Amino acid sequence: MKKTAAFFDIDGTIFRNSLMIEHFRKLIAFEIINPEVWYTKVKKAYEDWEKRYADFEEYLEILAGVYLEELKGIKREHIEFVANHVIESNWDMVYKYSREQIEWHKKMGHEVFFISGSPDFLVSKMAEKYGVTEYRGTKYLVDSDNCYTGEIVRMWDSASKKKVLDEIIEKHQVDLVRSYAYGDTPGDLSMLRRMGNPVAINPNRELILNIKDDEYLSRRITIIVERKNVIYKCDADIELL
Repeated sequence: MKKTAAFFDIDGTIFRNSLMIEHFRKLIAFEIINPEVWYTKVKKAYEDWEKRYADFEEYLEILAGVYLEELKGIKREHIEFVANHVIESNWDMVYKYSREQIEWHKKMGHEVFFISGSPDFLVSKMAEKYGVTEYRGTKYLVDSDNCYTGEIVRMWDSASKKKVLDEIIEKHQVDLVRSYAYGDTPGDLSMLRRMGNPVAINPNRELILNIKDDEYLSRRITIIVERKNVIYKCDADIELL
């Protein structure tokens, strides 16, 4: 018998920030990464986003490149130590809607999967906290000395998520019509398009435009916007300004 499943992105969908950003900041706080890196390579991008002169994705892209470069040569044990601190401090800093949906799916006996572009050593710990069935994250590779190489197997784009989605669907015999997907960016389109119950949570502008241009999603999608203590439910006719 095929199973009902729920597929969740994490950053921006469940978690109210980015796990990688939180990890980067904590690595600086512990001085595993030189604090000067923030001021010389990241601060301007952050301030441009904070003042809304630039998009969050632009800031994240710059930070991700710096993060990957700075991890080169660092021992896995140090990264894992800081990752534990990040998750213990932040694992429940999530959207109310998303938390309740995860609990509802588990109560209903559904399989729950996290598929995220965040580093796998952070995603694994989030998955453990929420007791999900399985997870996938971006793999950060290490060498024979257990030091990070600066190489990754990414999981933030739609094509990469589609590949692991196919594996999970076959492995767990997922009923696509009855299953759910939750995401917030175009990187989640492969999940949203496959499931009978797609949900966009606080979607960015690019995802909204993709939804409007997609005949299937524009008919099926539920759009959730959570701000302050209000949760808004919309459909693809939502107007962009």
